[in-house]
Amino acid sequence: MKIRILLALIFVNLMQAQKFYFPKTAVTDSAILDKQMPLLATKLMTQPPLLKLKKTSNLAFSDNLFRLQILTKEYKKSISTLADYRNEFADNNMAGNRFIIYEFYSLAKLAEEKEKISFHDALQKAFNKKYESLSDKLITKLGTAVDGDVQNSRKVLNEALSKQKDKDSIDYSSALSLCKSYLNYKTFSSLKPQIIQLVEAKDREKFIIETKDLKTKNGNTLTITIVRKKENTSPIPVILTNNIYAGPFDTYFGKRAAVYNYVGAVVNTRGKRNSNDENNPFEHESQDIYEVIDWVSQQPWSNGKVGMIGGSYLGFSQWAAVKKLHPALKTIVPQVAVGIGIDYPAQNNIFMSYMLQWINYVTNNKLTDEADFNNFTKWDSINTAWYKSGKSFRALDTISGKPSKIFQRWLDHPGYDEYWQKMVPYKEDFAKINIPILTTTGYYDDDQIGALSYFKAHHQYNKNANHYLVIGPYDHGGAQSYGFSYVGGRKIDPAARISIDDLAFSWFDYILKNGKKPELLKDRINFQVMNTNTWKHVPALENMHTSTVKFYLQDRKNMSSVFNQPSQKSFIKQIVDLKNRDQKDTYHSVSKTDSVKVTNSIYFESEVLDKDLIISGNPGGFFNVSINKKDFDTDMYLYQVQPDGKTFLLSTHIVRASYAKDNALRQLLEPGKIEQIPIKNSIFISKKIEKGSKLVLLVGVNKSPAWQINYGTGKDVSNETIKDSGEPLEIKWYNDSYVEIPIYQE
Repeated sequence: MKIRILLALIFVNLMQAQKFYFPKTAVTDSAILDKQMPLLATKLMTQPPLLKLKKTSNLAFSDNLFRLQILTKEYKKSISTLADYRNEFADNNMAGNRFIIYEFYSLAKLAEEKEKISFHDALQKAFNKKYESLSDKLITKLGTAVDGDVQNSRKVLNEALSKQKDKDSIDYSSALSLCKSYLNYKTFSSLKPQIIQLVEAKDREKFIIETKDLKTKNGNTLTITIVRKKENTSPIPVILTNNIYAGPFDTYFGKRAAVYNYVGAVVNTRGKRNSNDENNPFEHESQDIYEVIDWVSQQPWSNGKVGMIGGSYLGFSQWAAVKKLHPALKTIVPQVAVGIGIDYPAQNNIFMSYMLQWINYVTNNKLTDEADFNNFTKWDSINTAWYKSGKSFRALDTISGKPSKIFQRWLDHPGYDEYWQKMVPYKEDFAKINIPILTTTGYYDDDQIGALSYFKAHHQYNKNANHYLVIGPYDHGGAQSYGFSYVGGRKIDPAARISIDDLAFSWFDYILKNGKKPELLKDRINFQVMNTNTWKHVPALENMHTSTVKFYLQDRKNMSSVFNQPSQKSFIKQIVDLKNRDQKDTYHSVSKTDSVKVTNSIYFESEVLDKDLIISGNPGGFFNVSINKKDFDTDMYLYQVQPDGKTFLLSTHIVRASYAKDNALRQLLEPGKIEQIPIKNSIFISKKIEKGSKLVLLVGVNKSPAWQINYGTGKDVSNETIKDSGEPLEIKWYNDSYVEIPIYQE
């Protein structure tokens, strides 16, 4: 075994060390670069790392191969590889527009060569032919699919080339990265702006697209885009989307509604597109959307019925809209809805560094700053610089070089106070919401906690709530579009690969056109059980499980099972130095093939399970702890160790201990006293756990550049600095603490 591992390491090192000839003159001479790139791509296509991908991840292999084939001018093969990729990526060609811009490039190149015509004429010919084969649903996505960023792709290419300055060779990973950035620039610059004009010309044939500015009663300006199918001449229902991400998606959202035979109306928030008003995300939606609904419901193309749809911020907007319900609003379909003040910009009262990146994304200009938002290297370095500096979290915007009033204002509200409460329905407000609602979210959705918080509150305060939930193995994007074959690099069950668009508009047909209820909605809660290829349907969230097991925080070496309550009370002591900024990550081997990161965590492991079980719902329970400070931020990770030794993350939970009992009221801990921290708002999952698996539980302290650091003084955490760290945080985790795991049985 040791010899095989050693040989594998030697092989990896050799591959990393392998160099390919690449003249330094290619960095500054575009003619030489154009000549060298096909040669470099040809070499990469036969290299072991690429060929090995075919065995380990056919998806990743195809993703790389079609790009290299384009560079080597094997255009027919690239189109075939792309088709294989799409079939693997999502069934029924639901991802039909994925990478279609490269297909247009290859088709145009083939036509250029075969018919001896200009590339301009070849692109028009190829576009028209391909367009005829696309369904209406794929046509709606075409404008955004071909809108490659030429300027940014040129910047990325220059950055890749600059790394080769004064070098005559290039390693494999750098070469592959260079090939991709070169292809992006070559494709985007060759096709734009012609292909955008071609899409717009086709849109004009099919749709009536209008953009107007609306004036609110307070004098604010909102830009609205209306899209109608030319063939729909009678008044029909309107599907409204409230969009802070002004840009190409405005037209896309409108066209999407239009092809399902609705009027698509997409309004941008204050400060976006043609609005010169101040842009304060989340703050004015309730008021503004009411007026927008009032306007669209009275237009000649509207029959007076309005529905709303959208995901993330657009999902939040719908809950803001029902804070003051307009009579014309008949239904909403909030997808992966941001739970403002609940899961963003703080999750369970812990602010995230990402909030500043997002604020800049939507406020830097009248549209969206894609280049800045997607500059992950920049934002990683900013967050790391803050973390290393030991400065207060309030200093993050200053460290970024761009102070932000919005960032500072949000930090002024660490509890779920009136500032957040007034943006969406709160408590008894939910009792007044009597329109039908369809919520969609996923087990991997970043805003799952928010989406479910609205669902739970609606049913809590309105016992007759006509509110359905669909949840499955979807991430933030998948739960508002279509079910990809892969999520997080893992293949999902075929039954889960549904079109969320089809589901949503079938719902609109059901509510707004007296159509048939979507087949999937057999009960209020509709959830896909991973690893079973089945859906389950129950009347309430608590019915997602039929029993629970308690996983106690104790060392299994001293007992028969972590699932048995300990006979004697004891604790495990954990010490975390909050001022240590050079801490190295540590890992625990769970098998011969996998490990989990245990930095700042305590590791607990169950025995091997002797039968299959289905974990379904979200873990609860309590942590009984005593600490030497007034507060700390705790996290929890629940893993499955599969029979093959691979780990699978089932659920996570983070919370500020002082807000764990009430997210609106801070209750500091008393140093040295045993305190109980409830586990609420953990991540939902439904998955069959195979016999022969183990469960692994990690509990510990949340401390990373991605989040605020709670030094435990009891002061506003945003104002604490490394000087407040004092002595290391000492936690006693008592063994009568437990994570309660929900189990489903037929």
